[in-house]
Amino acid sequence: LWCLMMSVTPTWGCLLDLPWEDILVPHILCHLPLQQLLSLQRVSKSFQSLIQLYLANMRCFDSSQIGPAIPRAAFVNLLKDNEVLQQLALQSCSNWLTDQELLPIIGQNHHLHHIQLKGCAQLSRHALVAISLSCPNLRQLSLAHCEWVDSLSLRSLADHCKALEAVDLTACRQLKDEAICYLVHKCGRLKSLSLAVNANVGNVAVEETAKCCPELEHLDLTGCLRVKNDSIRVLAEYCPKLRSLKVKHCHNVAESSLSILRSRGVELDVEPPMQRALVLLQDVVGFGPFINLQI
Repeated sequence: LWCLMMSVTPTWGCLLDLPWEDILVPHILCHLPLQQLLSLQRVSKSFQSLIQLYLANMRCFDSSQIGPAIPRAAFVNLLKDNEVLQQLALQSCSNWLTDQELLPIIGQNHHLHHIQLKGCAQLSRHALVAISLSCPNLRQLSLAHCEWVDSLSLRSLADHCKALEAVDLTACRQLKDEAICYLVHKCGRLKSLSLAVNANVGNVAVEETAKCCPELEHLDLTGCLRVKNDSIRVLAEYCPKLRSLKVKHCHNVAESSLSILRSRGVELDVEPPMQRALVLLQDVVGFGPFINLQI
């Protein structure tokens, strides 16, 4: 794309003579990697102004496109003028991102519908409250490994973001059944939910999720030790659209309940007992066992 631009524009001046807001920003710059766009700012003052215009009108920002780590000052400068963001992914800012940097961006962007904060451990419950108050159209939110998420901030999210379709609460260890029940009662459109690695989540949360979210397609219960067979049966009864279920390390969930979902073609992350036994035998013996089925 860059070679094409150079071939049709004999000088930088000709390129900059194209309409910025009608041509360059929406039809050309949007196809270039963000890291290259930031490098263009060093070419001239005109290019710096062009890139600032692009950043102010950017709909999607993914910090990982810049590199494995983005400096705090650079991050603040990149988004200070943007009020039209729709998607925000900040997982590569997890080492330093605090409320001080995030809250101003959330406060001025009311059209956000996708937010990714996986591993941003230095935020606080105020970040989630700010998201709930500023982003009424939020549809997807990842809070995986954000242990600062508590029941009060999750209630705020549930009260104000009724359009949520996907929520990742992996390893949000403060949350218990009561908080999950409140979320699913308010957000019945959920299609994807992760409650993985949470020893406080049990049957009550899973059963309420099943009864309140008939559109549910994906549920991750990995490592939820308190989840038992009864809740899996309720899930099978109330969620006809379920496509995948993760129950690895749920030691109280047996094939007697999973077989119902397996027969419907639901993707499970645990093998049937016979197949699991064959795999274990193969590991022990060192080769695939021969089974004579001609009996």
